[in-house]
Amino acid sequence: MAIEVRIPTILRSYTGGAKVVDGTGDTLADLLTDLDSRHSGLRGRLITDAGTLHRFVNVYVNDEDVRFLGALDAKLSDGDSITILPAVAGGAFGFAAAAAISSHSAVAAGVSSHSAVAAGAGRHAAVAAR
Repeated sequence: MAIEVRIPTILRSYTGGAKVVDGTGDTLADLLTDLDSRHSGLRGRLITDAGTLHRFVNVYVNDEDVRFLGALDAKLSDGDSITILPAVAGGAFGFAAAAAISSHSAVAAGVSSHSAVAAGAGRHAAVAAR
């Protein structure tokens, strides 16, 4: 049974740079074992020591998320298309966004504090002028 597997850029070092490889297997687990026999180390990047998919890896069978198809027990058929995608989260943008939000909050607090001081000074000047 030939199953097409699309490999993300970050894992292509395991496939000799190939964007797409073929494999066989009745389930996703079987397919990953088959792929690992030809592309050593690939399975280890996708599966935890506990034998489950890493949470930062998304795998799709014909555009359906395998987590809703039985995960590693998802049934495969000849001609299926598998897409492996690393989950994208956080990173430099996440830190930049957190810093921007933090500095925005600090600036907003400073403006409020400054406004309160200015308002207090204005009241003080009005009382002194009497």
